[in-house]
Amino acid sequence: MRPLSAKLAAIAPSATIEITEKARRMQASGIDVISLSIGEPDFATPAHITDACVDALNRGETHYAPGKGIPGLISAIAAKIEADNGFGCTADQVIVTCGAKDAIYEACEAVLSPQDEAIILDPSWVSYEPCIQIAGGIPVHHPLNPKTFQVDDTLLEKITSKTRMIIVNSPSNPSGSVLSRDSLRLVSDICKDHDLIALSDEIYEKLVYGQIHFSLGMFPGMAERTITVNGFSKAYAMTGWRLGYAVAPPEIIGYMNRVQQHTISHPTTFAMYGGIAALTGSQQCVEDMRSEFEKRREFVLNRLMDLGLGYAPADGAFYAYIKVDGNDVLIADKWLEDAHVAVTPGTAFNTPGWLRLSYAASMETLTEAMRRIEQVI
Repeated sequence: MRPLSAKLAAIAPSATIEITEKARRMQASGIDVISLSIGEPDFATPAHITDACVDALNRGETHYAPGKGIPGLISAIAAKIEADNGFGCTADQVIVTCGAKDAIYEACEAVLSPQDEAIILDPSWVSYEPCIQIAGGIPVHHPLNPKTFQVDDTLLEKITSKTRMIIVNSPSNPSGSVLSRDSLRLVSDICKDHDLIALSDEIYEKLVYGQIHFSLGMFPGMAERTITVNGFSKAYAMTGWRLGYAVAPPEIIGYMNRVQQHTISHPTTFAMYGGIAALTGSQQCVEDMRSEFEKRREFVLNRLMDLGLGYAPADGAFYAYIKVDGNDVLIADKWLEDAHVAVTPGTAFNTPGWLRLSYAASMETLTEAMRRIEQVI
């Protein structure tokens, strides 16, 4: 057989999925492994959302839908953006996708020409770089301030004539940090001064503790140059539904839709009715889950302090980003092999010397996991 795609051969597989698969293999062999390595809420999807999906199935909503998404969901997203995120949104600025990851990939394809540079703020989610590379762009990594996990003026050093896009993720996966108004204003000023597009991944916006989430699109002059990406996986415990969306200027949405038309066609029809129920129904379920995550967060952070382990500002999402001395890959492997606790090494997020621990697990599970970690450190 002739060699396969050189482009894809250069792209590493997802480290978060790899370590989760190793943990599953150990579990299948009879080992009692606690997996805290993947970002998935452990709650069931709220009943009113699943009921809406079942009702859609029973009505026969099992056929093709409009490529950008069904009108009811597009309208619900536009209303949500105006109410929650503080900037105007019309139907031609919305596309519904198969998860937020799909929206990020489509955005990279829509914006980047070959050899265009896209800046990623580290620590960063594992799939930003591959999405840029698949689109033909060049990923350029830039570290956030290592003490505050905020943006500072050093970002200007990475701007070149080839820079086309800056990717922002707040609240952050993996660190849990929330970018301040000043950090986002700095990104905003740089984008406007250098005519750049911003991709703002806000999938964890509802999971914030003691801080305020600001959308990049709300800053003056940014709605017309920002691709706001969000979805239903984290806030509504709908990871398996594969339902996300992007809000952007109509020209960008049009290009994203071209990618969608020739790849997935559109998201699953009946799943989109669940999305409508999620956005238009009571949001108490979101607050209930956020409140439970906050309790778990306090427990985990207190235990980490007891163990003398430092961590990044954990003001959002459901991760503790733990500072470790030594090779983080080897330490993560030791925790898995000796403590039977799976976490993700920071090397996967372009920041060696850290471990990401997800506290999207029951308090009982977290209590046992911390007991095991204490034994091996």
